[in-house]
Amino acid sequence: MSALKLEESRQRIRTELDTVVDFWLKYSHDTVHGGFFTCIGRDGKVYDELKYVWLQGRQVWMYCRLYRTMVRFRKPEILEAAKAGGVFLRRFARVSSSSGQWKCAFCLTRDGKVVKIQRTIFSECFYIMAMDELSRVTGDKDMQLEAEQMMDQLIYWVRVDSSGLGRPKLPGDVLTNSMAIPMMLLCLVQQLTEGQGQAVVQKYRELGSWCVQQILQHIQRDGTAILENVSVDATELPGCQGRLQNPGHALEAGWFLLQYSAEWGDKELQKTAINKFVELPYQYGWDKEHSGLFYFLDVDGYCPTQLEWSMKLWWPHCEALIAFLMAYSQTMKPELLDSFSQVYEYTFSHFPDAKSGEWFGYLTQEGEVALDFKGGPFKGFFHVPRCLYMCERILDDLLANKD
Repeated sequence: MSALKLEESRQRIRTELDTVVDFWLKYSHDTVHGGFFTCIGRDGKVYDELKYVWLQGRQVWMYCRLYRTMVRFRKPEILEAAKAGGVFLRRFARVSSSSGQWKCAFCLTRDGKVVKIQRTIFSECFYIMAMDELSRVTGDKDMQLEAEQMMDQLIYWVRVDSSGLGRPKLPGDVLTNSMAIPMMLLCLVQQLTEGQGQAVVQKYRELGSWCVQQILQHIQRDGTAILENVSVDATELPGCQGRLQNPGHALEAGWFLLQYSAEWGDKELQKTAINKFVELPYQYGWDKEHSGLFYFLDVDGYCPTQLEWSMKLWWPHCEALIAFLMAYSQTMKPELLDSFSQVYEYTFSHFPDAKSGEWFGYLTQEGEVALDFKGGPFKGFFHVPRCLYMCERILDDLLANKD
């Protein structure tokens, strides 16, 4: 990919980011109750008023990150929307559990009544991301303290006692290392320590190292596969759960590890991240017949039990774009840029909606639009703008240093 092609890619990415931001600014804000609508149809109409805490937190985080780090998004309407989202989260998302610990809801009514609580840590994770980033643009120290306190609670649930999550211990249930847990905690470590002093960095250093080691345990089959779930002693689990592969998740873990290795100057980890978590899942996850990344795969070639396994979803392609561009920026190996180019061509020829703006999220295996909404219970203002934002910044650096 030539410098001219990189510049063309940057311009397309920049334009696309502007379009995506405009779409959510126009259609997603609830000016009555605060927070954001995320169930948004192709043309921008809200088709369901339920509010999902994952997506509320993600949107606050994304608005604040854009406002804080990109001059063209330093707009009053973005900051005010982020603040309104933060107020909604702080007022309604936290609920007291039976153990007296704070839990975050998964789903709320439009006016903030709790609909559903999940027995996982992810609503809390995105609450922490939102509060930490919002505190950085508002200077509100209470939000920062709140994020750190919730983080302490998460660490306790994950590493000491998970009973506060409300999951009963069942005799047939096997303790599992699901890659999503250490990945998300590593993301939070990077969020909470970014730009902070040594005291904060040291506070989370051991946790970051633990997360990395937990993620590396998912390298299985003598280094030939990344498995989504392994046992707590790093061995392969039986059945469908143990054979499951999620290429998009592995690629996302790859760029998390690349960020960590760059921060700590760990060249060996950088090599592992690229070889095992970027190149390997791309090799087995890319559809050789129709192109695009599969959603799920079975390492032994059985048909995955997830009904949507063969679909092409927006977010794995977003993670692949970040992973390959970041890997190239750190190594300047041309084959990594070639892979970025292949993912870029597929992504930008299939997902963006030129007519109404934003991206479709769910395609058939053949690449046709299967579901035409722009937002839902799991697709909000996060993966697409985060990808475009990160790729634009990496390309800025690459082109600034291009001979």
